[in-house]
Amino acid sequence: MNNIGFRRTHMCAELNEANAGELVNLSGWVQRTRNLGSIIFVWLRDRTGLVQLVFDEKDCDKETFALGESLRGEYVLSVQGKVSLRDEAAVNEKLKTGRIEVFVRKAILLNKAETPPIYIDDDHPDESETVRMKYRYLDIRRPSVQRTLRMRHKILQTLRNYMDGQEFVEVETPILTKSTPEGARDFLVPSRLHHGTFYALPQSPQIYKQLLMLAGLDKYYQVARCFRDEDGRADRQPEFTQFDMEMSFIDPEDIQTVVEGAYAHVFKELMGVELSLPLRRITWRDSMARYGSDKPDTRFGMEIQDVSEVVAGCGFRVFEEALAAGNTICAICAGGAGHLSRKELDALGEFVKTYHVKGLAWAVVNEDGTLRSSFAKAMQGDSMQRLLETLSAKPGDAVFVIADKKYVALTAMGQLRLRLGKQLNLIDSKRYDLLWVTEFPLLEWSDEENRFLAMHHPFTNVMEEDIPLMDTDPGAVRAKAYDLVMNGVEMGSGSIRIHQSDVQEKMFKLLGFTKEQAWDQFGFLLGAFQYGTPPHGGFAFGIDRMVMILSGAESLRDVLAFPKIQNGACLMMETPSAVQPEQLEQLKIRCVE
Repeated sequence: MNNIGFRRTHMCAELNEANAGELVNLSGWVQRTRNLGSIIFVWLRDRTGLVQLVFDEKDCDKETFALGESLRGEYVLSVQGKVSLRDEAAVNEKLKTGRIEVFVRKAILLNKAETPPIYIDDDHPDESETVRMKYRYLDIRRPSVQRTLRMRHKILQTLRNYMDGQEFVEVETPILTKSTPEGARDFLVPSRLHHGTFYALPQSPQIYKQLLMLAGLDKYYQVARCFRDEDGRADRQPEFTQFDMEMSFIDPEDIQTVVEGAYAHVFKELMGVELSLPLRRITWRDSMARYGSDKPDTRFGMEIQDVSEVVAGCGFRVFEEALAAGNTICAICAGGAGHLSRKELDALGEFVKTYHVKGLAWAVVNEDGTLRSSFAKAMQGDSMQRLLETLSAKPGDAVFVIADKKYVALTAMGQLRLRLGKQLNLIDSKRYDLLWVTEFPLLEWSDEENRFLAMHHPFTNVMEEDIPLMDTDPGAVRAKAYDLVMNGVEMGSGSIRIHQSDVQEKMFKLLGFTKEQAWDQFGFLLGAFQYGTPPHGGFAFGIDRMVMILSGAESLRDVLAFPKIQNGACLMMETPSAVQPEQLEQLKIRCVE
């Protein structure tokens, strides 16, 4: 024995019937106690799980028994005892160790504990998340959190082993780097040695991994910490982890093959699931047209249809005006949704308005074949019947129609499709649907900034046949970009990179950079391109999202050891926080309100 108590011979939940009769040393936290007078039952917990201890007045000395009487929740305890089989009537099938118990011979109290402000178990799911995040070091003691963190470790270990087998080299890139426009705001770090200048925390290792390809490394990967100073969203973190990779002398299919292999390896090793490869591919335009999303959930049907031609000349003013303005009319048929009440249908109408459309037209085919609808009376001739036939609507179904600008209408309809899929219980939560979305637009127009922005980032290459469109119709240019989607969640993103200086400069020009501005911010990259850059491309896995889906967690915060809440604050560390005036003086920084 020493100052750590009895040196452990076993972990708590490793014990089983085969250990009966053995003298074992265990250490952990007291989960709960039950005092029956001459016998005290204690559940001891460590990271493997629980085991029941028995303090029996007949088997241990008075000092040890008195210690057993004093135990409270979360006391830290070390014990030495004998493993015994439980009587059949006392077996606890809910515990992994429920067929045995340990009769304590000796015990040492290593530390007392105050009453915890949260429950250290998984039986209180309604526990306030704010309190849990404040006391995250206690929250991590819960078995579900520990299981998730162990799964995260195993996923990363499995990915590393796979990439090593594919002859990739792990390289760490700098955290203190240069501020470059990559789509989100940078976190800035002031320099003490160079007053008035700043480092930026990397939004991704994008430029470094391109330089590694130029340097001839050929195959690179990294478990990379990334930072983006974005406004708070439900499942976004200001710092996150991506599994980053880059390859030279390749096309998109080469990269996709490696990524698919990595995912298949993780699924087989950790989930016991065989993925069918190669994964399905769908273009961005097709994905938007059919699902109203660039990250479609394909676990259920209810695909969107363009019914513009079907309703042309129908006489309904809303549809006629939309078509005259060059807009799109799209629709879905929700099978089995005919039971929805008027109140529920109106709620769906209010829901789609949050996606910037003016409203929602609906029609329900009753079981007797009659119709109740928000717009049928305004439809002339057989136009309503043609619409129902086009959508294959049958008794008990409901159809929904949106008329607006093409991608506004499709996006709103895509969100309605997802809501109905959940509301009608159409989604199989145990199913994993993975697919590639390809050929994204190179650019997207920003009304706010009155210019084009890169849909992915400024280094994304162009489909060869679309290069002439960069001068004549930039909005129609397709990128050599691809996203991996699983169950409606973007799991990662990648692209073939621009490796020619002239194409890169043309891209910067489309984004509104002058030649001087481009060289000022990216001169190191443009200059490097002059020394023989190989064709290259890559991909970045979203590790946090991968762990969230595979572990069944409900939030990204559940898969991080020390997450931040929605406004970017850490309740446990109370950050961000003020610093001492002397620190600001050293940096020559003054705070103004």
